Amino acid sequence: MTERLAELKDRKEQALHAGSQAAVQKQHDKGKMTARERVEYLLDEGSFQELDMLARNRSQALADKRPYTDGVITGFGTVDGRKVCVFSQDFTVFGGSLGEVFAEKVHKVMDLAASVGVPLIGLNDGAGARIQEGVVSLAEYGEIFHRNVLASGVIPQISVIMGPCAGGAVYSPAMTDFIFMVRDSSYMAITGPDVVKTVTGEDVTIEQLGGAMTHSTKSGVCTFLAADEKACLDEVRFLLSFLPSNNLEEPPYLEPTDDPDRGTPELVDLMPPSSNQPYDMKKVIESVVDDGEFFEYAPLWAQNLVCGFARVNGTAVGVVGNQPQVLAGVLDIESSEKGARFVRTCDAFNVPLVTFVDVPGFLPGTDQEYGGIIRHGAKLLYAYCEATVPRVQIITRKAYGGAYVVMNSKSIGCDLAYAWPSAEFAVMGPAGAVEILYRRDIEAAADPVAKKAELLDEYNETFVHPYDAAERGYIDDVIDPADTRRVLVRSLDLLKSKREELPKRKHGNVPL
Repeated sequence: MTERLAELKDRKEQALHAGSQAAVQKQHDKGKMTARERVEYLLDEGSFQELDMLARNRSQALADKRPYTDGVITGFGTVDGRKVCVFSQDFTVFGGSLGEVFAEKVHKVMDLAASVGVPLIGLNDGAGARIQEGVVSLAEYGEIFHRNVLASGVIPQISVIMGPCAGGAVYSPAMTDFIFMVRDSSYMAITGPDVVKTVTGEDVTIEQLGGAMTHSTKSGVCTFLAADEKACLDEVRFLLSFLPSNNLEEPPYLEPTDDPDRGTPELVDLMPPSSNQPYDMKKVIESVVDDGEFFEYAPLWAQNLVCGFARVNGTAVGVVGNQPQVLAGVLDIESSEKGARFVRTCDAFNVPLVTFVDVPGFLPGTDQEYGGIIRHGAKLLYAYCEATVPRVQIITRKAYGGAYVVMNSKSIGCDLAYAWPSAEFAVMGPAGAVEILYRRDIEAAADPVAKKAELLDEYNETFVHPYDAAERGYIDDVIDPADTRRVLVRSLDLLKSKREELPKRKHGNVPL
C-alpha cells in the first residue's frame, strides 16, 4: 500500500502542475491567476473537492502529450457555506482548448450541479475548440449547450470570462444567467480581428471587437465588469448571496441591520420642481433598500433603465427603475431587453420584484421602429406578465402611455401598486395632449402661446395627478415619499406567502 500511495501522490502532484512553469509564469505576467488559483480564491478555504483530476486525453493526434486534467479543473465546494459546482479552464494546458475528455469533465460537473440543485460557475479562459481533435470538439460543445438549456431556470448558471472566449465557445456563456468580465483581459467574439479584416475590410483590435468594455457598454453581453480577477471573483460571491441554490428554494435571508420602520424624508426633497428636470433614480433605490446597498445589473448598458439586486428587511429583491437622468427614462430597444432579461431571471429564481416608475413613454424615431421597438418592448411586457413572484410598483413621477402599463402596472399583474403625490398618469405628455385636444382653440386665440399655457395649466390641474387612478383602484394608495421604505417592507412581508401558477403548457412564445 505504501508504494501505491506514493504512486497516487506522484500522479496527483503531476496533475497539480499540469501546465509548465513557463506557461504559469506567462499567466502571472499578464496579471492573471491560474485556473486552480481562481478556484481556490473563489471557494471557501479548504472546501474544494476536485473531480476527474487524473483524466487525460485519448486522442491519437496527441498521443505524445497527455497531461493530467486535460486543461480544465472541475469539482465542487462552498461559497459562504453554500454548495456550488465549478469548472475552470486552464490556459496553461493546451491553451485551455476543449477536447473530448475536457468536455466530458464539464458535462459531468454540469449534470452533477443540475441533479443536486446547486449553482454552476464556469471560469472561462481558453482557446476554443481543440483543433487536433477536429469534429469531436465541435460535437462536445453541442453537448454543453444542450445542458445549458436544460439547466436554465433550474439552477443559477454564472459565466466568468477571465481570458479569451471565441468562436462557438461564446454560446455557452451567452445562455447562462450572468456573465462577468475583467477589464483589459477578457475577450468574447464570434471571430477574431483577422477574420473580420478579411471578410468586411474593417480594421479593429480585439479589445474594440470583443473586450470587456465593448460588451459592458455596447452589446450588453457582459452583466458585471470588474477591474481585476480578484475583484471579479469577489463580485461572483456577492451575487450568489442574492440567489437561491435552485428554483425550488427561496433566496438567502440575511438578518437585517437596517430599521424596517425607518423613514425616508430625504425623498421628499429629491423630486425637482419641474417634471422636465431629471433626478437620480439610484438615490431613490439606495434610500429605500437595506443599508443603501444596491448591486447594479449591467450598469454601463441601457442606462435609462436601472436594474439590480438589493435587500429589503433582509429579503433579497430585484429592483427595476426608470432613470430620468438618461434619455429622460424612456424605454427603448436596449432598455426593454435589459429589463426583460432581468425580470425573467428574478422570476425564475423566486426573487421578488420592486419597480420604480418614472417613464415618459417609448423612444420615438425611425431607428427604433426599424430596429423593432414594438417587438423588443413586448419582451419586457411579456416578462412582467409572466412573472409569478411578489411584485410591487412605486410610481414616483411620470406614468405615461403604454410604457406605464409595461412597467409592472396593476393591470398586468402587479400585486401592490403605490404612487407618490408627484405621480402623473396620462396617455401622453401634457404638452402633446393639449396640442391634440385644443388645437383649434389655440389656433383661434389672439395669443396662441398664452392660450396654450393657460390650457396646459388647466390640463395639469384636472388630469395629471394620481387621484383618478387611486379612485379607480389602479393604484392601491398614494403615499408620502418619506414612508416609502416602511410601506415596501410591509408589502413584501405580506406577499411572502403569495402562490400563483401559470396555465399548463409546453412553454410560452416570447417575442424574441
